[in-house]
Amino acid sequence: MSAIDSISAATQALTSLAGAGGPSPSLSGALSPAASAPQSSPFSDLLTDAVGQVNKLEEQAHAAVSGLMTGSGVDVHQAMIATQKESMAFEMALAVRNKAVQAYQQVIGMQF
Repeated sequence: MSAIDSISAATQALTSLAGAGGPSPSLSGALSPAASAPQSSPFSDLLTDAVGQVNKLEEQAHAAVSGLMTGSGVDVHQAMIATQKESMAFEMALAVRNKAVQAYQQVIGMQF
């Protein structure tokens, strides 16, 4: 299973869990109307955008390394910076995925 599939599955499961129970009657008065209004899963949109940005950085790093290898005017410094940006972004995305999967597993392990 790829990282994107894992994130998507975890996001869908958390969204379905959040929407299935709804607020309890004792909490419904305490919640403001804005808090209880249905939203279009901003967490999944955030993750999708983050994965897209990581992909964009990966493409830039690949283009910089290719430019360096072909001698088309790319500096060694530019290629190294691009590859380090891509590496750090990927590591951050992987850490977020791991935390999301860990949170999903904790929610599944809860007994109600």
